[in-house]
Parts: sequence; C-alpha cells; structure tokens
Amino acid sequence: MNMRAYDIIVKKRDKKSHTSEEIDFFIREYTTGTIPDYQVSAWLMAGFLNGLDEEETFFLTRAMLNSGKTLDLNSIRQRKIDKHSTGGVGDKISLVLAPAVAACGVTVPMTSGRGLGFSGGTLDKLESIPGFRVDLSEKEFISVLKKVGYVMSGQTETIAPADRKLYALRDVTGTVECIPFITASILSKKLAEGADAVVMDVKCGSGAFMKSIEDARVLAQSLVTVAGRMGRKLICIISNMNQPLGRAVGNNLEVIESIECLRGEGPDDVTDLVCVLGGYMLLAAEIAETAGAGAQRVREVLKNGEAFEKFVESVRAQGGSVETVQDIRRFPRARYSRDVIARRSGYVSAINTESIGTAGVLLGAGRLKKEDTVDHTAGIFVHKKIGNIVNRGDALATLFFNTEDERAFSLVLDAYSIAGTKPADFKLVHEVIM
Repeated sequence: MNMRAYDIIVKKRDKKSHTSEEIDFFIREYTTGTIPDYQVSAWLMAGFLNGLDEEETFFLTRAMLNSGKTLDLNSIRQRKIDKHSTGGVGDKISLVLAPAVAACGVTVPMTSGRGLGFSGGTLDKLESIPGFRVDLSEKEFISVLKKVGYVMSGQTETIAPADRKLYALRDVTGTVECIPFITASILSKKLAEGADAVVMDVKCGSGAFMKSIEDARVLAQSLVTVAGRMGRKLICIISNMNQPLGRAVGNNLEVIESIECLRGEGPDDVTDLVCVLGGYMLLAAEIAETAGAGAQRVREVLKNGEAFEKFVESVRAQGGSVETVQDIRRFPRARYSRDVIARRSGYVSAINTESIGTAGVLLGAGRLKKEDTVDHTAGIFVHKKIGNIVNRGDALATLFFNTEDERAFSLVLDAYSIAGTKPADFKLVHEVIM
C-alpha cells in the first residue's frame, strides 16, 4: 500500500501514533519537495496540539538527521565534545567556553546559528570581529578544527536540510514551542556534527523560550533520552535566564565582554557558567574525573591567559582581525548612547529579560525577520542586576545605537522592577540532567 501525506495528517489529527516508516516517508518526501508546505503545516499543528510520544520523537529526530549529510570527523582521534544553548539574552557563553575548553585539550566542533527574535546569535557576534569567516566549507571546518582544537562556523546546506525547511514553517504557523519538535530540531543538527557527546545549556526564565523550570526540565529529559537512543551522550544543565548574562547585550559589546572573560576579567556569572559547562565537557571527554575538577581546570586557563591565546589562534585561522581582539579599542562603536534612569530607589527585584532582548533588536542588534540587517555596534550595557541597590537617578542601563527607537528606551525602563527589600540571591544553575 502506497503511503499518502493525507493519511499521516489524519492519523495525528486523531491522536494516533506514527510508525517509523510513516515519519521516514513524510520527512523524506517533504525534504525533496514532493509534499507541499500546506500539508506539512497541517501535520505540524496536529502534532503541536496532540503531541508526539518518545518513540515518535526518536523516529522524527532520526529521519531529520538522515535527511542530510553527517560530518565525518573520524580522522580526529580525540573525543569531540560540542555545546549547545537553547538561547538567551547576553548569552555569549560559546565565545568563551569553546576556546577555554580547547585550551584544556578537548576538541570542540561547534556549528552555531544567527539571532532571531529577542535571542542573540553566535554567528552575528563572531562577524562583529572584522574579517571573521563563519561560512566555512566542510574541508575548512575540519582543517581549522585539527589546527586550533576548536572551530565555530555556520551549518552547511547539507546538514539536516529537513530541519531548515520545518523550522521555517514552524516559525510562521505558531508551532515552535513544541518539545518533541524542539528536541528533533536540536539533535538532528547537533548529532550531524560528528561530536561524541554534547553538553546542553537549557535556559529557563523571562529571557528564554522555556519560561518555567518545569518546561525546561521536560525538554532536558527529552533531549537526554532521545540522544541516548541515538547512541550519543548528552548532558543538560538547566540555567537561569531571568536576567541577562553578564552586562553586555549586542554583538560587538558581547565580543568585548567575552574577551575580558578570556583574560580572567569578565563578569562573575559568565565565568561561573563557562566553568560549569566546561567542567561537564571535560568530564564527557574523559579528561577530568569529575565535573568539579573540570570546572577548576577551565577556571585556570581563563586566569593564566591560555584560553585567550586559543581564541586569538581561532580568530587568525578564520580570517579575523587579530589586532582588533588584542586591542578592544579598535572595535567600532555606535554613534550615540543614552542612559535609562531609575525613577525610584530600592533593590532590583526582577528584570523582564525578554524585554531587554527585544529592545536590543529594536536598536538594530538583532533581527525580527531573517532578512533583516544587523548593526554590530548597537546594543545595551546593563549597569544594575537583580539584588543591586538602586538610587533614584542612577543609570539602570545604557543604550548604544545609530538609529534611536523610543520603544527600546521604554522597554528597558519598564523591564526593571524595584522593591524596598533585597530579593533572594540569584541562582545561576538550577540542576543537571544526564
């Protein structure tokens, strides 16, 4: 009996489970263009409303992975460990983590994405370094990885093409926030990179796509379970995105802050999260006996300059301006700046982090549509974070821009909640699932 997309749509509409053959057929035929977008949109909504069980999520992940090419990294004998973040505001962790972990002897193949919506993108940040190339071919990717010990590049067209098509549809059909779809999307790309294990930073809070720790926990468990069924080790760290990471939000501002961290001088929360994630990467690579011992080693290479030296080596290998990263005064700056002033005194009790991210987009630091142009000099510097004392008239944040947008100013001002009593200490890492 020949399969039809119609029958598969109806089956999920009626809350029935798919077979492996049905999902393989559906993804294969959609990737090659045989099944049209309108039928896939109907199936996505049926799946969003009625769910996919663990077995179906595994089938979907495998089918999406098999829709394209898998990088062959067998010529590199060392264990290869990747890291992925579900996205946040001020999340420059990869820029610090990859060179730090590589300086500890771990091979890190990392493909990254661009920012869309309030969440920034690693590729946009890297491209704020003059000349830095993120469009490496597979041959160049492997060459840099062997030479430097880590590489950061965009995905090639051959990796998980089904995900590229499906995500574009999910983005316009209101079906993004579906844990089985998110699981398959992340893993189909990450597992195609040829890493032996992946450490995942699953963010939750006002600046994350997962707003609650409960949803983040469900996603983390789904990722760990399905990756295990695919024969790969995956470790999830659930981290707090209820305030921006560090103080810089925006592309070259975040690169500058990352360089400070790589020199042992950055904000404590960025350094601490880098060390936690790096510790588990060293554990997965069997370089450290415990995650704690691995974290201590990562902290050492941040302090002694080895991590920054590795970063400079990467910049040179990928065509970037070494002079700029060695002297951050060379980075171009926005023409204008404006402080956001506190209207009352007290303690910062909460920050609507998504609003901070959205304000950055309105200033030009991100994109609302894929075709939007990014202004690498635009962004926000956060002066006050949760628990800080604020006096009326203090600067809560400073906006940097070339084209002013009053909505951005209002968003940042309204994002701050100021109370008369000091809140509980901010917990950066909630839990680890592995």
